[in-house]
Amino acid sequence: MALMFSIAQRLVHVRFRSLTLGLSLVMFAGLGTAEVSPTQSWSFDEDQPNSLPAGFQVGTLFDGRPAGEWKVVATTKAKSPSHVLAQLQNKGAEHAYKLVLIDGTQSSDMDVTTSFFAVDGKADMGGGIVWRAADDRHYYLARANPLEQNVRMYRVVNGVRHMLQNLDHIIEVGKWHRLHVVAKGCRLQVYYDQHPVFDLCDDRFKEGRIGLWTKSDAVTYFDELRLVIHK
Repeated sequence: MALMFSIAQRLVHVRFRSLTLGLSLVMFAGLGTAEVSPTQSWSFDEDQPNSLPAGFQVGTLFDGRPAGEWKVVATTKAKSPSHVLAQLQNKGAEHAYKLVLIDGTQSSDMDVTTSFFAVDGKADMGGGIVWRAADDRHYYLARANPLEQNVRMYRVVNGVRHMLQNLDHIIEVGKWHRLHVVAKGCRLQVYYDQHPVFDLCDDRFKEGRIGLWTKSDAVTYFDELRLVIHK
C-alpha cells in the first residue's frame, strides 16, 4: 500500500510539473510575440509636470551629457490644454541635437504627426519629428525653423546631418505649427501645416523608433503627438 501511494504521489508531481512547464511556455511564447500597438497618441495632459512620459528616453550629446532638458510642463499655450512636452535647455552648441526617442514605437511604415510651438532661441528655433531611429545617432528627421524660415528633411548618420530636401517657407513665431510624416518603404513624405512639402525615395533606414528633436538653444513645446503603424 505504501509503495502504491508513493507511486501515485510521483505521478501527481510529474503531471503538475508538466502542466506548469506548459503554462510557462505558453506565457513565454505570448511575450515573445507581443506586438507594438498600431495606433498611439500622446497629449501629455495626464502626465505629471516636471517628469518625462513613460517610455520617453532622452538621447546624449557627443560629450555624454543628456540631449536637452525634456519635461512635461503646464502652460496656457498648450494646444490641447493643459500640458505639453517641452525642451527647456536654452544653451547649446551649433550641432547640439536635443532629442527624445520613444520606446514601443519600433516600426517601418507609419504616419506620425506632432504640433510644435517655438518659444525661444537666438541661434536656433523650432523643432521636428524623428523616425526610423536605430539610436540617437541614426535616424530620419523633418524639422521646421522659424529663424531660417525653412522646412528641411535630413538623414542623420553617426550624428551628422545630410540634407535631403529644403523648402524656404514663412513660419510664423508665436503660433502652433504641425509636421506630418508618412513613410512607406523607400517613399518618405512630409507635410507642413497640412500642405505637402517633400516626397522622395530613400531607404538608408528601414525601421526604428520615433522621437522629437530640437537643436542648439531652441526652446520648444510639443503637443498632440500621434503614431499610426501600417502593417
